[in-house]
Amino acid sequence: MNSIRVLVLAIVFPLLSFTVLHKYYVSLTEIEYVKEKKSVQIISRIFIDDFEKLLRERYDKSITLAIENEKESVNFYTKKYLKEKLKIEINNKPVEFNFLGKEYEDDMILCYLEIENIRHFSKIRVVNQILYEIYPGQQNIVRIKTDSINKSILLTKENDKGLLKL
Repeated sequence: MNSIRVLVLAIVFPLLSFTVLHKYYVSLTEIEYVKEKKSVQIISRIFIDDFEKLLRERYDKSITLAIENEKESVNFYTKKYLKEKLKIEINNKPVEFNFLGKEYEDDMILCYLEIENIRHFSKIRVVNQILYEIYPGQQNIVRIKTDSINKSILLTKENDKGLLKL
């Protein structure tokens, strides 16, 4: 009986220690074209602890996310960072998105963005460099949805651009 316990511990312990020591870094950016509103609506989901670390290192060491009475500068820095690291081209033309706001859901920050006055597009190019400067292993999933397309692209630091032709 004792040897079975030792064998189980010998197998289970390395597996548990690997999962504790290794963390995955991933974000999800959902892009949806809403034809009736002639807009591209974007939700970027990032783990709160990863984004908080980034904002602290880059802008303000005292920032804490997802608390009551959060600093007003959090929205400013969030918008500024996303404008630098998330670039979108529609029909080969760079477009600007509006930062509509953010909210917290479980352990994620959801950032709401919108590109207005898009009547039609045949190509969308996304550059997503979110969190690469602090997590080189970061993976950013971009999901694009229109009436006829529902496609996901996995972006990494080495391959941070995705192009979809409709």
